[in-house]
Amino acid sequence: MFGSSNKSKRNTEIDSLVGGNTKICGDVHFTGGLHVDGVIEGNVIAGSDNSVLTTSEKGQINGNVTVHNIVLNGEVVGDVHALRHIELAPNARVTGNVYYNVIEMAMGAEVNGNLIHTKNGEKPESNLTQAAKEALDPQLPMDKVINK
Repeated sequence: MFGSSNKSKRNTEIDSLVGGNTKICGDVHFTGGLHVDGVIEGNVIAGSDNSVLTTSEKGQINGNVTVHNIVLNGEVVGDVHALRHIELAPNARVTGNVYYNVIEMAMGAEVNGNLIHTKNGEKPESNLTQAAKEALDPQLPMDKVINK
């Protein structure tokens, strides 16, 4: 059960990297793969269905996260919206609610909030920020989301 999970999400291509000595103040909108070793002070929002966010044990996000696939081994202070899949690795720490479709949680991972299941990747619209709703709108081109 635990050993047979689909590892392809972990082997995804990283398009963007927030290095260990980097701190970003503001929302981050991305497509593809984003890996966080540093600190993001703002919301993290993915604009594509195959998006993947990964964090190392040193990675920290202080804001809401709205991404389709997440492998979290760092800290998030804010709500996490995993529209498809979330993996909480042993050093994962979430202070906020986790909205998920499929969840994997390793021994040692910690969630200080509610775990809220959503069916078939449906996003609880009322809980998303306006920026997150716009980023997830398939009719809105990514350059319109980024240039706001």
